[in-house]
Amino acid sequence: MTAPTTVPLTVAPADAVQEIEFDTDFEAKIGKTLKLYPNSQAALLPLLWLCQERWGWISAGMMKAVSQRLELAPSFVEGVVTFYTMYLRFPPGRYLLQVCTTLSCQLCGTSDLVEHLKKTLAIEFGETTEDGRFTLQDVQCLGACGEAPVIQINNDYYTDLTIESLDQVLDGLK
Repeated sequence: MTAPTTVPLTVAPADAVQEIEFDTDFEAKIGKTLKLYPNSQAALLPLLWLCQERWGWISAGMMKAVSQRLELAPSFVEGVVTFYTMYLRFPPGRYLLQVCTTLSCQLCGTSDLVEHLKKTLAIEFGETTEDGRFTLQDVQCLGACGEAPVIQINNDYYTDLTIESLDQVLDGLK
């Protein structure tokens, strides 16, 4: 196995995203996105994704700014953010470990990997280690069933994992 190449997430702290104003560069991205959709509501998911890419997560301040920009009810935007698990509503650690827990991965050993991760990192799903390095999240499918078990760390996939190979990956990220 080669050394991990996963790039740490850039995450805005909670106090930096209480009130958001989109700058000129971000407005340009919003404009490009809006041109791809028939109305502002249809552009909501991509705009939230742009926000998460920039700030690392979706804060209440971001939801408010998005709702104002797209002229949508704040409760509608919040409902969308809370429905989809791809949107983080809290600042994640430097490394977001998304573990596929669907049947294909379960049959290939994900349960053992999950228990090992929880014990090794001393956290449960939805929690971040005390040092802010790792956040553990369960997801329903990473689309790599043929290479199960699978964990996505930030934007990188790690497949055909065993406890030993997972430990090698984690050691490379510490």
